[in-house]
Amino acid sequence: MKPKDFINKKAEVQEADKVSVYDYSNFVRPSPDARPANLFLVGLRGSGKSTLGRAAAEKAGMTFVDTDLLIEEKAGKSIAAIVSEGGWEAFRDLESQALTEVCGRTGQIVATGGGMVLRAENRQRMRECGKTLYLMADVPLLAARLANDPDLARRPALSDSPMVEELRRTLAEREPLYMEVMDGLLQARKSLDELVEDIMERLPLLA
Repeated sequence: MKPKDFINKKAEVQEADKVSVYDYSNFVRPSPDARPANLFLVGLRGSGKSTLGRAAAEKAGMTFVDTDLLIEEKAGKSIAAIVSEGGWEAFRDLESQALTEVCGRTGQIVATGGGMVLRAENRQRMRECGKTLYLMADVPLLAARLANDPDLARRPALSDSPMVEELRRTLAEREPLYMEVMDGLLQARKSLDELVEDIMERLPLLA
């Protein structure tokens, strides 16, 4: 049998009356101005969530919120001071409280702390009050950015391990949770302009 004949044979449909064809007549294309109630950005520290969130919110006409900054404003102290005085669990409690406050509003692009996904109730809350994009970055990119981060002292290390080792361990722990909660993926290695355009294209589809 010739290849063309084989293709034709494979294309034949027996009992064609039992084959249903999708009707596209009822398909409604989302409005280009449609927006999800809120858009959450998740990812490790250094992935660029705050920079991207601020730029995308300005472009989309939405409000930008950084949960780490919100926590510091409410507590009147840096995250490093909060952790030093009360430990990481105290900070995680404040983080959950900040997310609850944020979820009382709509029309926001929210840069979350890298560990926001660690608590199941936080992941559930993000699902209930918006959509989530994971800003994925590999360890070399994260390490390079953090090494040049002037605000590094405000974000305490998770352990006494060298930075690259800590990043590898943290990524292995958290990436499955980012994947669990996400509605889409962004590549942190792209330029800021490219990432903003990626978000603008996805907003109507996430609404």
